[in-house]
Amino acid sequence: MKIWTVSNQKGGVGKTSTTVTLGGLLASRGFNTLLIDLDPQGSLTSYFRLNPDQLGLSVYNLFQDAADKKPLNPMPYVTETKTEGLSVLPASTAIATLDRQAGQLDGMGLVLVGGLEAVTENFDYVLIDCPPMLGVLMVNALAACQQLIVPVIPEFLSLKGLERMMRTVTMINRSRKKPLRCTIVPTLFDRRTREAIQSLAILQEKYPKQLASVTIPVDAKIRDASRAGSPASHYSPKAKAVIAYDELLENLLLHR
Repeated sequence: MKIWTVSNQKGGVGKTSTTVTLGGLLASRGFNTLLIDLDPQGSLTSYFRLNPDQLGLSVYNLFQDAADKKPLNPMPYVTETKTEGLSVLPASTAIATLDRQAGQLDGMGLVLVGGLEAVTENFDYVLIDCPPMLGVLMVNALAACQQLIVPVIPEFLSLKGLERMMRTVTMINRSRKKPLRCTIVPTLFDRRTREAIQSLAILQEKYPKQLASVTIPVDAKIRDASRAGSPASHYSPKAKAVIAYDELLENLLLHR
């Protein structure tokens, strides 16, 4: 089982769209894929028409099990989507309280590591959608994964968020046996704007080894797919952004 985390310490850069689209593409290739929502805002959860304000079973229950010293198994909290081969472990807004609770409990940074060990036979790939801030949830996601995907819009503020994210990766790598493989993915790229072109050049100069060779273009089909509650890869497989994500996936699979 391969575990990929999608994260950036800046909101609005396409983390959820990247998670869902790559997940849909993996499912269409025949891989059993689990999407995990670790963002208290619950965007991925809402994408699949689940209400994070009303969920009785969610990823929060896994953290409760850890606090209660119960065996960790996320399967009772997993929901199948309408897309074959694609399941979701949704978020409830209650996970926003975990940072406050974590200081009182040991081992809360490794809950996801323990939980995913129980489902290695159930899924081929796990993709984790992170909150845009460093805390116990992001630490769990970074500790559990082998591949980090960092979406970044080629613009000034997003590049600042990327700098914070890369400092976090450096910190996390100090506690890992094997350094985290990191791929920076330019998203919502509009080649008609000077800022996008200049920011992409900065990314190419500053992160030549981590930067993906493909950019994800601005594409209204991604928004339309979220409105329909379906991965863009299934809603509009010929969309230009989907084609770009498929190329990105091909590159990620080559280095898995």
